[in-house]
Amino acid sequence: MREVRLNELSSVIEPLQYPISNEDACEELSDVTLVYADGEESLEAVVSRSNADAFEGVDDIEAEIYSNLPVEAVGEPGQSEGEG
Repeated sequence: MREVRLNELSSVIEPLQYPISNEDACEELSDVTLVYADGEESLEAVVSRSNADAFEGVDDIEAEIYSNLPVEAVGEPGQSEGEG
């Protein structure tokens, strides 16, 4: 099992062969655990929540991963940007 932080995400998604189907991406990333600010989760689980059938490139899959992250993935619990 490989553990990566969000700022290291590109190191595991860049080597994939694009375009790649959602199913193949999940399979390729099944051994990766994303380490969050407060917890961790399988990268496969995050990618599987995407509604995209396939990813054309790194930017596509990265955007889908970030849009499917749980609240605890970044920052302190209860904190939101724009307040302060």
